[in-house]
This record gives sequence, structure tokens and C-alpha cells, in this order.
Amino acid sequence: MTAPAQFPASAPHGGYQQQQPPQPQFASQSPVAQTTLGQAVRSEWTKIRTVRSTVWTLGVMLVLVIGINLLVVVPIDHSNDTSVPVLAPGLFGLILGQLAIITLGVLVITSEYGTGMIRTTLTACPQRSRVLTAKAIVFFLLSFVTTTVACTMTALISWSVMSGKRVSGYDLEDPHPGVVIKDGVTAASGTEWLGATVGVGLYVALLGLLALAVGTLLRHSAGAITTMLGVVLLPLLIAIFLPSSLDEARNKLVRFSAPNSLASLYHFPMIGEGDQNGLPQLITLACVTAVLLGAAYATLNSRDV
Repeated sequence: MTAPAQFPASAPHGGYQQQQPPQPQFASQSPVAQTTLGQAVRSEWTKIRTVRSTVWTLGVMLVLVIGINLLVVVPIDHSNDTSVPVLAPGLFGLILGQLAIITLGVLVITSEYGTGMIRTTLTACPQRSRVLTAKAIVFFLLSFVTTTVACTMTALISWSVMSGKRVSGYDLEDPHPGVVIKDGVTAASGTEWLGATVGVGLYVALLGLLALAVGTLLRHSAGAITTMLGVVLLPLLIAIFLPSSLDEARNKLVRFSAPNSLASLYHFPMIGEGDQNGLPQLITLACVTAVLLGAAYATLNSRDV
């Protein structure tokens, strides 16, 4: 005899109760921790040292700074010219070498916008100000150390070739501004060494940091690089074509232009007295960079990716 069919117990309102299968509970086995600035710095260091653009850009900068210094210092040595400060030949290569640091400063941020990597970066570290701070720290230290090492090498080369030249006659009575003479021979003072190494390293690193801020604001590599080239070159070009009636404005443009600022750090300015040390230009650039970085932080936190 067949057993009667079993039906589920009736539920209220004439329906049937249906048993719901148990829902599995999933829990991450990995510990979840808040990201820190140190982790962001390590991440940015990994990025900047593993891309080929960094190696190529810094390599070009070193070749320009050291190579042009050698090309300049040899003819000066053969001509026995004592009107140029001992460490000044390093300036000529740095005028071109700074453009490589500026380009790298722009690419540190705009390359991520170009490839879309910035979305991954901001997902991993949602605090956008922390991301920009990490990029600024890593890039500033890298550019400062690289530039200072390169300029120290050029300073040593220039000092070994140009110091100790005997100065006599008119040059001894009225030496060229910026030239240091000790015991009748050319030499380099402590402030000249400081300006030609640490001073120019700080100035070029600040220019690169300014480029990073401009890149953050524009989010476009070509536009940001073009803007920075204008910042570096336009003041001097505009001053050349200003009429003589605007001498004061022309002198200001020349004095605070990037080429003259670097020349002042080498005690070899284009205008003014020879004892200029480039400190006013360095402070001015630091203030402008701080303002632009502040604008970059505000813009990055207020707009979409």
C-alpha cells in the first residue's frame, strides 16, 4: 500500500512555508589596515624608479650637465682667462639640464592621467592629498640628490682646471665681479661652493616641483611642459625686446629669470653686482612653488579624476 504524500505544513493565508537555505558567511582572512604616508611614499618610489622615462630623463640630464661643462672648461683653460669665476663653467650645462628635470616633474603626474593609472592610484589610496604629497616628496628628493651630485662633479672638474691661475696686472687690481683671488691666484670661496652645489640643486628641484604642480593642474603632458618652458625662457626673451624706457621692468625680468637665477648662484649673474648669491631668486621660486602646490592640492581634491 502506497504511503500518503507528505505536503508542507500550511502557512498563514493559505500558502506553504518554504525553508530558505542558509546563507554562507564570507570574511576576509587578510588584515585590513589604513594606508599611511610611508606606504604611499614607497609606492611612488617603486613607480618612479621602475619606468624607463626616469632613467632616460636623468641620464640625459647628467650627460648635458657634465658633458657641456667639459666642453666649456677646456677652452677657458687654454685661453688662460681669469675673468670667469672658478666654478662658473658648470652653469652652461645646467641651463639645458634643468629642462630634463622639469620634463620629469610633469611626467610624474601626467603620465598617470594619460594611461588611466591615476584611477588605480586613487582607488588604492583614496586620500588624494596623501598621493600628491608622496609624489612631491619622492620627486623632490630624487631631483635634488641627482642635480646636486651632478653639479658637485662639475664643480670639482672646474676647480681642478681653473683654480690656481696666476692673476697679475689689471685683473689683480680690478678683478671681474664674482672672481675670488687669494694670494694672487684664482680660487673658490665657501659660499661659491655652496651655491654651485646645494644651491643649484635646490633651485632645480624646486623648478621640478613647480612642474609637478602645473602637471597636476593641467593633467596634460604637452600642455604642462610647454607652460614650464614658458616660465623658464619667456621672462628673458621678453626682457630682450622691451624698450629702453622700461629698464626697471626689464631688469626685474632678467634678474628673476631661471637662467640668471642659476648664474647668480654661481656668482656670475647676467646683470647686477657680482656678489649676488642667488638667495632672493631661490626664496622667490620657493614661494611661487608653494602657491602653485596649494592650488594643485585644492584642485585635485575638488574635481573628478
